[in-house]
Amino acid sequence: MARILLLNPSRWGRGITPIWIASHAAVLKAHGHEVSLFDTTFFLDWAQNENAFNTANLQYKPSPYESFLTFDETPVREALQAKLNEFDPHIVFWSAISTHIHGEGEYAAIQFGHQLMSDVSCSAVKVCGGLQPTAAPADTAIRFPIVDYFIGGESDLVLADFVDALEAKKPLTAIPGLISRNNGDIFQSPRQPIISDLDIIGAYDYSLFDEQIFHRPYNGAVVKAIDYELSRGCPFTCGYCVETVIQRYYGFTERSSRGALRDLKRYLRHKSAKRIFEEIYTLHNDYGITLFRCQDTNFLTINRSTLLELADILDEKNLPIQLYIETRPEGVNEKTIPLLKRLRVDGVGMGIELATQEFREEELNRFSDQTAIENAFRLLHEAGIKRTAYNIIGIPHQNEASILDTIVFNRKLNPDNVTVAFFSPYLGTEQQQRGAEQNYFLDYEFDLDSQLRTMTHHSVLSSEILAFYKRHFVRLVRDGIEHLELLKESDGLC
Repeated sequence: MARILLLNPSRWGRGITPIWIASHAAVLKAHGHEVSLFDTTFFLDWAQNENAFNTANLQYKPSPYESFLTFDETPVREALQAKLNEFDPHIVFWSAISTHIHGEGEYAAIQFGHQLMSDVSCSAVKVCGGLQPTAAPADTAIRFPIVDYFIGGESDLVLADFVDALEAKKPLTAIPGLISRNNGDIFQSPRQPIISDLDIIGAYDYSLFDEQIFHRPYNGAVVKAIDYELSRGCPFTCGYCVETVIQRYYGFTERSSRGALRDLKRYLRHKSAKRIFEEIYTLHNDYGITLFRCQDTNFLTINRSTLLELADILDEKNLPIQLYIETRPEGVNEKTIPLLKRLRVDGVGMGIELATQEFREEELNRFSDQTAIENAFRLLHEAGIKRTAYNIIGIPHQNEASILDTIVFNRKLNPDNVTVAFFSPYLGTEQQQRGAEQNYFLDYEFDLDSQLRTMTHHSVLSSEILAFYKRHFVRLVRDGIEHLELLKESDGLC
């Protein structure tokens, strides 16, 4: 039996349960290994308080969330060293792919974990997965030199095979998906198969998380929630999205003229309805979870018969739970609304990104009809389901007029919640490559966080202008843009 320490180097200071931790813990424990977690979320000298930042700019409704939290005043590196001394792991692992993809710090986890592990004494084997080694294994190995091995693609099963082989002293280079160092060179094993049946992972294990991680602000209240996945994969190939990195890794590169991935059936995968309910039931009973924040990239592309079967079970069992989902606007129609209601969907997040349909199609390879967006927001409102509009600012070639058009379009949609993210050049995406070529960004950017900061070198939209619109985007949606110049003047931009 090996001891594996999972490291969650989150800097947001609020409740997030990275899905990869729950899935990898389940597989490792099934292989007979001992697993522990070091979670940096609530260390005072590490957390950046994303909740306070996005409450101040009106993206979140005010809530008593912080009264539920206790921050650890121990220096985070000192606490990590103590954990390493106490647990004495054979392997330390951080950063992996799940449906969280890049959101909420998952993309930058490899960097933050590397920073922490570089400052402690640890003889354990260090392993990382995630989007960056999937996109650029050789470059990633150079950037993060203390990591001994990397895993490209989905690492849930590969890590367990690696641990088994390491413990049995078997050759490691034969493990599919493994990226290793050999006398200064980088060796990449053949690609592992995509996980076609998510049920083989087993019931995801959330027992490693501390109790306070389950508290979450939600529409002005504080609920007990987890991040959860029913499925993996997205049928679309938007040029800014890291989903395309995963698609390309597994050889799914053909797409239609409308940005849809070909050979969808092999790429879109989901758990069985029975497994989903078993997990929801257990998490509700054992941890009091009432909100399941479904990170599925496009919820309504999950097999409809599976969703109907799950709805039947939920109707029968009548659990007091709710789902928050994300999906494309064109999937919301008169046929899917009753299904969402039966599935206890309380909120739906949809990507608007920016208002101009032509820009979305030509620059982002995102084909989402303006009328379909408006209809989706109307239908959800009529059904009493909360709507969140997701927006992006600072995309290469975007100008200030585009941001204002997007604000006006959001005002027309009148969503219950509005979020705005800084465009981030995620490694391996078309927009990242284009942005670097045109000097909007460096070839590689450290410290990416689409909520907290922009890394732009944009000649038209400066970082100061983008920070202004991040602060005031929601306010301008709610109040209108008539007093924009006065607002700029008060912020010292005029």
